[in-house]
Amino acid sequence: MSESEEEEDQEAQGLRKIIHVDMDAFFASCEQRDDPSLRGKPVAVGGSGGRGVVAAASYEARKFGVRSAMPSITAKRLCPDLIFVRHRFDVYKAVSRQIRAIFRDYTPHVEPLSLDEAYLDVTADLKGIGSGTLIAEEIRRRIRAETQLTASAGVSYNKFLAKLASDQNKPDGICVIRPGEGAAFVAGLPVRRFHGVGPKGAEKMARLGIETGADLAAQDIAFLRQHFGSFAEYLFRAARGIDLRSVRANRIRKSVGGERTFAEDISSGHALRDTLENIIDIVWDSIARAEAKGRTVTLKMKYTDFQIASRSRSVTKPIADKQEFAAVARGLLDEALPLPLPIRLMGLTLSNLEREGAEEEPQRDDAQLSLL
Repeated sequence: MSESEEEEDQEAQGLRKIIHVDMDAFFASCEQRDDPSLRGKPVAVGGSGGRGVVAAASYEARKFGVRSAMPSITAKRLCPDLIFVRHRFDVYKAVSRQIRAIFRDYTPHVEPLSLDEAYLDVTADLKGIGSGTLIAEEIRRRIRAETQLTASAGVSYNKFLAKLASDQNKPDGICVIRPGEGAAFVAGLPVRRFHGVGPKGAEKMARLGIETGADLAAQDIAFLRQHFGSFAEYLFRAARGIDLRSVRANRIRKSVGGERTFAEDISSGHALRDTLENIIDIVWDSIARAEAKGRTVTLKMKYTDFQIASRSRSVTKPIADKQEFAAVARGLLDEALPLPLPIRLMGLTLSNLEREGAEEEPQRDDAQLSLL
């Protein structure tokens, strides 16, 4: 079957044409673009100090195991030649606006996930091209020409598959999962590739004998509910390549945050404060990336007995900057001390959000996805 015949068959089945576009190492690539001396070298965007955290890493750095949300000390140990640069969110936001303008030449149905990625529904595209694959290729060419940066794209008939596909041939690649291919594609993937399944979740699944999509698909819904609770329905559908969510433009973000599960429980005030500073860095990067403005800060802690405690504080005006966000977070921790038990998890969330524009969308940052 030719590409045009496949597109016609997809429309006849009532399926959508969804593209997920993801910029390649966006923050680090912007820095390498604007400073030629950084090109081809391992680069990390973030603070290099003792409490610094990697916000983004170039592909050269990723080869050494450097990744986002990693403490800078750990990153430097993995890659001694790592070059740290401070983030320039104004630059990243400007480039993001360029990219979103390109998207809207093809469809009004654009659902941004962050500054560097978005879903597009091109079932009825504005240019009348008719092929999701051809549209994705044209968008990638335009991004390269207009921003001097590269993007990867996934094309499929639902959001879950499109997002998986965009990561398949990174960097600067494209992957297409056509109707009828979704279940087979998912079957061969490790469950860690499923959005929402973090390291802890993957470990739990491995203990249950679930390591691939095929292993997950072999379990019935009763088994999944027993072990994964409300997450079971998502896992059941995902293992079969099913996703009924529509692309929703202009959806209002409710909160943005991040959390950390510790290798060892902590209880001392000094260790708690050091941990909080790292989480402040991670979460503020997420807030800035999302251009989110909010008035409520919530501190979450999970004790060793798995009980969860949270404290919140609201201010009269949206949090102005990282310094104010950090001050509120530190105050919440001070109010909670001394703790009744050591904790195994700490998180921060900014909520009660307002929007500067109409293009923001809710998404949990990867730092949060320590599910299960």
